Amino acid sequence: MRILVVNVNTTPSMTEGIVASARAAAAPGTEIVGLTPRFGADSCEGNVESYLAALGVLDQVLKYPEPYDAVIQAGFGEHGREGLQEALDVPVVDITEAAAITAGLLGHKFGIVTSLDRTVPLIEDRLLLAGLDRRCSAIVASGLSVLELEQDHARTVAAIVAKAKEIVEQRGVEVICLGCGGMAGLDEAVSAATGAPVVDGVAAAVALAEGLVRMKLSTSKVRTYAPARPKKLSGWPLP
Repeated sequence: MRILVVNVNTTPSMTEGIVASARAAAAPGTEIVGLTPRFGADSCEGNVESYLAALGVLDQVLKYPEPYDAVIQAGFGEHGREGLQEALDVPVVDITEAAAITAGLLGHKFGIVTSLDRTVPLIEDRLLLAGLDRRCSAIVASGLSVLELEQDHARTVAAIVAKAKEIVEQRGVEVICLGCGGMAGLDEAVSAATGAPVVDGVAAAVALAEGLVRMKLSTSKVRTYAPARPKKLSGWPLP
């Protein structure tokens, strides 16, 4: 089984971290291939960057030359999952939804710790669109930008732990979701500090993608994600 894990930003080191987390979660025999968009922002923290990421991810996946069995979009709260589902015949899993679905199986209410406050509305909208918002009782920002997350490990863990403890103690949160692909691999440290289960969206997405492939299930093509009607697309696909 081969799963493409696509970073939404153009920072190769972040792709490497996401891929490492995905490989750690993958079952024996699952090949994880990491992809980085050819264009876009070096970190996604707003709507313009998110829409660019949606196109960059789609471009990178459509240009991948080898067969694959599933695709994971590794951006928390980003746009683009629907376009991938329409364009592809294999399962597509978004880490935001994978984290929320998994957290919902582990506790009554979950909370999300993300990067900057400006990304909170994007995550709220993604959960609402996916019908997963009712089980979420808090989305809070760590105050660290996406690129800062990989600069100082101790500082990153401390900031996430502080916010995680806050929402467990004050907001009724029972499960924590790491709300950024750049936080991949921090679940054990945050869980040890808070005592609550912590869901890494990348790891959750791998487990869900593997399960869908093994069950031979993929996106329904009977209506919403039916293949696009034939028409002239100016300037697409990109050279």
